[in-house]
Amino acid sequence: MAKYQFQTEVNQLLKLIIHSMYSNKDIFLREIVSNASDALDKLKYLTVSDENFKNIIFNPRIDISFNEDKKTLTVQDCGLGMDEKDLNDNLGTIARSGTKAFIEKLSQSGTNNSDLIGQFGVGFYSAFMAASKIDVYTRKAGGDGTVWHWSSDGTNAYEIEELKPEDPSYAAYGFDKSDTYGTAIEMHLNDDSKDYASHWKIDDLIKKYSNHIAFPIYLHYTQTKYDKDGKANGTEDKIEQCNSASALWKRNKSELKKEDYNAFYKTLTHDGTDPLMYIHTHAEGTQEYTTLFYVPEAAPYDMYQADYKSGVKLYVKRVFITDDDKELLPSYLRFVRGVIDSEDLPLNVSREILQQNRILENIKSQSVKKLLSEFKKLGEEADAASKKAEQTDDDKAVIAKWNTFVKNYNRPLKEGLYSDFANRDELSEIIRFKSTAGEGTGDDKWTSFADYVQRMKTDQKYIYYISGSDEKNLRESPLLEAYKNKGFEVLIAPDEVDDIVIPALAKYKDFELKSVNRAGSDDELNVNKEDLKKKEEEFKPVQEKIKKALGDRVKDVVMSKRLSDSPSCIVIDENDPSLQMERMMRAMGQGSANLVKPILEINADHAIVKKLAQADDAELKNISEVLLDQALLLSGSELQDPADFVKAMNSLLSK
Repeated sequence: MAKYQFQTEVNQLLKLIIHSMYSNKDIFLREIVSNASDALDKLKYLTVSDENFKNIIFNPRIDISFNEDKKTLTVQDCGLGMDEKDLNDNLGTIARSGTKAFIEKLSQSGTNNSDLIGQFGVGFYSAFMAASKIDVYTRKAGGDGTVWHWSSDGTNAYEIEELKPEDPSYAAYGFDKSDTYGTAIEMHLNDDSKDYASHWKIDDLIKKYSNHIAFPIYLHYTQTKYDKDGKANGTEDKIEQCNSASALWKRNKSELKKEDYNAFYKTLTHDGTDPLMYIHTHAEGTQEYTTLFYVPEAAPYDMYQADYKSGVKLYVKRVFITDDDKELLPSYLRFVRGVIDSEDLPLNVSREILQQNRILENIKSQSVKKLLSEFKKLGEEADAASKKAEQTDDDKAVIAKWNTFVKNYNRPLKEGLYSDFANRDELSEIIRFKSTAGEGTGDDKWTSFADYVQRMKTDQKYIYYISGSDEKNLRESPLLEAYKNKGFEVLIAPDEVDDIVIPALAKYKDFELKSVNRAGSDDELNVNKEDLKKKEEEFKPVQEKIKKALGDRVKDVVMSKRLSDSPSCIVIDENDPSLQMERMMRAMGQGSANLVKPILEINADHAIVKKLAQADDAELKNISEVLLDQALLLSGSELQDPADFVKAMNSLLSK
C-alpha cells in the first residue's frame, strides 16, 4: 500500500472541516451524492459520444447502505469510476488558483458558512465532518479492470492500493463481476455522527437535499417483520427509492412551486441559501430548448477571479455535456447559475465544436435577452414600488430584492456595456449609479439613466458623471462645486470599470455622457462670456507663473469655470486616459512609462490664489506645488513625492 501526503491546501481544509465546521454536518451527504451524480453524468455522456464506451451497459443509479452496529454509511454509484491517477488528482489535491484565499475566507467565516466547501468543488472532504475514516473502492469504466482502494483518516496523509479479489470488499461492492464499475465511498462515522446510520435520517436528508438528482437513489435497510399479534418475527432486507429522480427543468412550470425551484437550486449549486430569483423558459419552434437560470442571493466568491467557475450546465436531451464552458453565457453574466438543455444539438458534440455552434449561439443570444429582460422588469417593479406613498410588504420585498441585486451584480453588468454591443441599450436601462441628487451613500440609494433624464434641467445638454475609486471622496470633490451651484445632477461612478465602460456607451438616448473629471466638460457652466474673458486676461500673469513653477508636472494650468469654494482641482485632457485607467493599466503591466499629466484648474477668486500675485518666486513655487498636490489627493491619486509636499506645506505654515 503506497502512502501519500495531502497537498498543503487539503491539509488546511481538513483541519478546518474536522475542528471548526460542525454547524451543518448534514451537507456532507448532499456533497457525496452530488459527486456520485456527476460521475454518472460523465459516463452517460461517454456512452453516447465515444465509440469506446458504447458497449457499456449503463443502468444509472446511486445506492446508499448503512450498518448501525459498525457505524458505517456507504454511497455507491455505477458511474465513471477512478484509476490511481484520478484518486491522487481528485482526492489528494485541490488544483485551483485562489485556493489559499478561499481557505482564508472559510476560516474567517467561522461555523456558519460550511456550504462554501460545496461551492468551491471540494465537497468530498466534507465527509470528514462526520467520518473518522473514509475508504473509497473504485474501478474506472473503460480502464484496465483494476479495482483501487483509497483510505484516509483525514489527518495529513492517505493510502492507495490495488484491491485484490480475496479482499472481502472486492465482492461486497460487486467488483467480482467484470462489468461492475464506479465508486463506493464507505464512511466510518465518528461517535458524534452515528445517527447518520439510520433509515429515517438518510431518507430525510435525501428528500431535503437530493430529491431532484436526475438518477434514482436507492436506500438499502433492514426492516423488522411482525406477526399478526404485533410481535417481532425476524427481519427482511428492503430497498426503496427515496428521490423523485426527475429533471426538474423539463417539467411544466405550472406543476412547480417556489419550494421546488429552491430545492433544485441547492442541489445544483451546493448553496445552502435560497436563490434571489429564478427564470424558467421552454422554447419551441425552429429550435427547442429549456433553460432554468438562477441568480444567487450572495455574489459567488470567485466572481472577480480570472479562473472563475462557470455556473451553467449544458445538457442535450437530458444528457449532461459540460459544466466547464465559459462560453455558455457572456462573462458579465458569470454570476448566473443554472441549466441549458437543447433538443437539437447532437449528443456527440465536442467542446471545440460547441464554441462555433450556431444552435448554441442562438440559445445563448436568446438566454441573454431573457435574463436582461427579467432584470429590467425587476428594476421597474422596484422603482414603481419605491415611489408609492404607502408601501405594502410586497412592495418592500421587491425593493429589498432589487437593492440586493444591484449591490451584488451592478458592477459585472456594467462590463456588458463595453463587451456586448447588441444588448448595450438594454443594459443601459438596468445598471444603476449613485448620484449627487441622492441623500447619503447607502446601498439603497441608486438611480438609473432614465430617472436622471427625467430630473434634468430643461436647458441641460449632457448627462454628467464623475469617476474615481472612492464614493465618499467623489462626493466631496471640488469638481462638483459649480455643477451643484448650477443645479446639474452628477452621477457617481466609483467602480474601476467605469472609466472603460461609460465612454464605450458614450450616449444614453439623445444625451451625451460627460465626465466632469475631463477638460471640456464645463461648456454649460459659463455665466457671462465677456466677464469670463476679462477675468482670464487678469489671471494670465499668475497663470504663467504657476505653469512655470510646476514645469512638466502638469500638462497645462487654466483658470477654472467650475470652482467656487476650493482653490484648485485637476482634470484630464479629453484625449488622455484617466488617472484611474492609468493605474489599472500599470497594475496589469501595460502602463506607459510616461505618466498622464493632469491639467491644473485654478480658482482665480480664491483668497490663496489672489495672494500669488504678490508672492516671491520661492513662495509662489511652494504654493503652486501645494495647490497641485492637494488637488491630486482629492482626486484619489498618490503623490509622487510626499516628502516635497510636506516640505512645501511646512514652509507655508511657518509664515
